[in-house]
Formats: sequence, C-alpha cells, structure tokens
Amino acid sequence: MAAQPEGTPCWADAVFADVEGAKSFYADVLGWTFGESQPEFGHYTQAYADGRAAAAVSPPMPGEEASPSSWCLYLASRDTAATVARVRENGGEVVVEPMEVGAFGTMALARDPGGAVFGIWQANTHEGFETEAGAPGGYCWAEVFTRDARAVDTFYAAVFPYTERTMDEASMDFAVFEAQGQPVLGRMVMDSSFPPEVPSHLNVYFAVPDCDAAVAGTTERGGVLHFGPMDSPFGRFAVLGDPQGAAFSVIDVTTTQGEMPGMSPVT
Repeated sequence: MAAQPEGTPCWADAVFADVEGAKSFYADVLGWTFGESQPEFGHYTQAYADGRAAAAVSPPMPGEEASPSSWCLYLASRDTAATVARVRENGGEVVVEPMEVGAFGTMALARDPGGAVFGIWQANTHEGFETEAGAPGGYCWAEVFTRDARAVDTFYAAVFPYTERTMDEASMDFAVFEAQGQPVLGRMVMDSSFPPEVPSHLNVYFAVPDCDAAVAGTTERGGVLHFGPMDSPFGRFAVLGDPQGAAFSVIDVTTTQGEMPGMSPVT
C-alpha cells in the first residue's frame, strides 16, 4: 500500500497493564488475532483482522504502569520534525519528541489546544493499517471530542493540509476535516451532556458485522456501554469501554438509517 496522504489516520495502538487480557478481549469482540511480541520494541504486539494489520497493543513502559489505558490514533506525516514544529507554532504541545522506531518509521505524540492527545507517524517499512475501511475488525473512523472547537479547528487545519466542512444541523456542532478531498477526521463539541471529568480525546471506531453483538460481547467480558447502540446514516454504532478502561467505538456500516446530512465548506 502507498503511504497515506498527510493528516490521514494511519495507525492505532493502546497500552495495557494486562496485555494478555486485552488480547483475549479484543479477540472476542473484534475478532482480532495477534502476532509475536517484539521485546526489542517494548513487547509491542500487532493485531490482525482477517490477516491484515489492524492495530497494536503493548505493556506500559517502566514508570508508567499507573497511566490509564486509552487508544491512540496516529496521523500520517511526510516529515515528523516539520509536523511537530507546526504543532508548537499553533498552540499545541509535543508530548513525545520525534523518535525513530527501528526501520518501521518515526513517531511523535502531541496534544492539541483542547487537550486531546494524538500520534504522528512518518512511515518507512510500516505504512499503517492494512485493513479496508468498513471491513470487520478494521479501523473505520475517528473523531476529536473537544470543548474548544474554534481553537481545535484552527490548530488541525494549520498542522495538516486539511480543508474543513461543518454539518448543516443547528442542534449539533460537528465538523469534518478532509485531506485531498476525502473526509478523514471528525470534530465533535462536547456539550453539557458530557460529564466535566471526561477529557478531550480522539474517539476511534472499529468496524464490526453486528453492533449489538459487539456490545453484548463487551459487557459479557466486563467492559461497559457508554453510549448507544444508535442508528445513523453512517451505520449502527456504540461507544464502549474495555475492561481496562480504554474507550473505543464500534460501527456496523452495513446497517444505516436516515439521509446523509448536508455539509458546508468553512471559508
């Protein structure tokens, strides 16, 4: 596969105190299988959906065992150092400086002005997701949840070559960032319905063949249902939490309801 256009979501991973428990959970809920642990890279372990690279899990680094589990989404970069410089110039924070990961590529972690953390990935031999959008078990979509839409919209459009469209729906402040004319990332404002303790974050969606079955599998394995299931023009989806507290969403893109919303360009 060719390297993704700048700013396109290209990979996701998560750190778990109980890696074997996480592997068992996601094998049940998303149908993942797992490769061999790589001790030279902190026991990073790749997950596969139908034999295609879908995500990865790893244990915490020494000294970070108390950090909560969460999914991290990586956005493609042609030059990690230049992307990091734009993060700083536009009000973001660099959490992890650019770091080469063997021959796989170069990564960094950043925080947007609203507080959401995301990854930056400059591919070398590891180009990212091998799954196709909507294929069961694979990455499907992501959204930035924030309380500061103006700052976040300005930030992402300055760091990556995005254009932006907003939804023509007065009751919802939702926008979509596009890369080379294709929608790649959503932005949702957290209103008063979100508890104040919920931080800004990137919500990662994985595709499933049956949303309700994924919800049932999650709760049976000790996870939680945060929202849904809900029908939409994009598919039937739900927001879940795994047994170690990492939030993620599932969506069945084959089950849709309603008309696609209108979107207007931001000028």
